[in-house]
Amino acid sequence: METLSNLEIRRAIASGLGDWRKLAQPIAARYRVADIATAAAFAAAVAEVPVTVGQDPEIRLGRGFVDVALSTVDERTGGRWVTADDLELARAVSQIARAQGLTAVPGEVAQLELALDTADDKLVGPFWSALLTGEPGHVVGDTVLDPSNRVPSLWFQGTEPHEAPRQRWHLDLWLAPEVADERITAAVAAGGEVVDASQAPSFTVLADPEGNKVCICTALDRA
Repeated sequence: METLSNLEIRRAIASGLGDWRKLAQPIAARYRVADIATAAAFAAAVAEVPVTVGQDPEIRLGRGFVDVALSTVDERTGGRWVTADDLELARAVSQIARAQGLTAVPGEVAQLELALDTADDKLVGPFWSALLTGEPGHVVGDTVLDPSNRVPSLWFQGTEPHEAPRQRWHLDLWLAPEVADERITAAVAAGGEVVDASQAPSFTVLADPEGNKVCICTALDRA
């Protein structure tokens, strides 16, 4: 399967796919809708667009919005990647949205991942896969991916073995790049602090008033 780099995806977004943003695995778009009937009509039209083998579009309807996330599943490994076919489908989805008079709000897309520091992801991975997905074999590389997206993905951040207590869990919140600074500012105003911005805009480490850390992530400055 020929996958696209983050740079290639960002270039495509800048060249006519303005409804979409790259998150951890998929590209995602959000559209405003007036009511559930409008949302259902849009979802039905999107569902009629042909997809390729392994392509895994996800449509979620909620009060006043429809979310669409696009990726392709590697049938060999179970990994989720963005391919040229996903970009073509994104163009088709955007065309349907325009034809139905829907408004895209790309700054509102988000994806939450769990991150666990571990010195041995091969040891702990099957446990977390079984716990979160019901099967121990849904570990793809360094990440547990639920095939039906019922729960957030969990990735393992490599660390050295240690005995001293430390925070081993943190959240990775993926946002559209244009809203990341605003979200960081809001979190700091609410009592948090910026712990490390050396890797921004790829990710910025924040801490709450008790020191618990979280990362604000974007697709910028990623290969």
